[in-house]
Amino acid sequence: MNDEIKRLLCILSSMDAGGAETFLMKVYRAFDKQKYQMDFCVSNSGAEGFYDKEILSMGGKIHRSVTKTKKPIRSFISIMNIVKKNKYDRVLRVSQHSLSSLDLLAAKLGGARRLIYRSSNSNIAGGKINRLLHWLFKWLPKFVPTIKMAPSTEAAEFVFGKRDVRKGKVVIFKNAIALDHFLFNQSIRTQTRKEFKIQNKLVLGHIGRFSYQKNHKFLIDIFNEVCKIHPDAVLMLVGKGELEEDIKRQIKNYGLIDKVIFTGIRSDVANLLMAMDLFVFPSFFEGMPNVVIEAQATGLPCLISNQITREANITGLVNYLSITEHPKLWAEKIIILSKNVNRNIDYSQQFQKNGYDINLEIEKFIKLIFE
Repeated sequence: MNDEIKRLLCILSSMDAGGAETFLMKVYRAFDKQKYQMDFCVSNSGAEGFYDKEILSMGGKIHRSVTKTKKPIRSFISIMNIVKKNKYDRVLRVSQHSLSSLDLLAAKLGGARRLIYRSSNSNIAGGKINRLLHWLFKWLPKFVPTIKMAPSTEAAEFVFGKRDVRKGKVVIFKNAIALDHFLFNQSIRTQTRKEFKIQNKLVLGHIGRFSYQKNHKFLIDIFNEVCKIHPDAVLMLVGKGELEEDIKRQIKNYGLIDKVIFTGIRSDVANLLMAMDLFVFPSFFEGMPNVVIEAQATGLPCLISNQITREANITGLVNYLSITEHPKLWAEKIIILSKNVNRNIDYSQQFQKNGYDINLEIEKFIKLIFE
């Protein structure tokens, strides 16, 4: 280790393009790499993550551990040894499951003194056993971490409890962004819409993993109703995931194959948001969705689930609707919101005022973690 550079070890299952990973990369990019570095401990069996090459290019290191769900004891020992061998003093675990605190306990036994837990969500998916384990061990995140962080009040309360939040024991660190990167640009919008051949279409968009949490099935139901009202509508789905094939079958059953664009994982998210006319996000739960923050920065109106924190509405561009409502009501709301949209408003001041400028928030992160 270079004694002049302070290093933080971040533990995740992988460094793919998910919300937690994207948050860490935004923070990492903003660092002065001559003073601070972020290394990563992943457990995805040697598969290359979406961000791996970028991490290595910035001077970060990638350690590989054992998957905890398959071999919990070996995983614990592996993390302990990685921390001990590399003399990490600061270790960050990003998760919403209480058992993830065991990774910090392993880091502590490996010699780490600053143990940071960042709650990433306001609920957990998975079967009954997974949820039961979380609730049985929900006391762990209250005692193991030395620093507790979350992107929203709801995410903080879910992992650390309302009492710790009320007593100010949890730091709300915003999912801030690089504002300049997301400032709306008409030429980029025109170019991107031309690339996808959607110049004269009503473009609805969604960015997120094809998983239960994101509620894609309901999203397709909504889009089916939109097409009845607006036949020239298209839906752009950005991301990958385990339920992608199920969603494709649903789209085929509705006869909407030629109206849905699957982009896969993209690095030009800002450009895609600029090309869209409305962002639709009917998740069952979220901690603080990065993509809703980013969408607003481009001036894009959003219609999202009422299960998502009201703290996500920074600009007034976010509208909430219950996921128990009929898809037709969502479709009607989409048509209304997509009319007379002004994308040329600069929302930078609202972002800075509410703490969502990465250049301002990174100072807080460095002081909390490194200083």
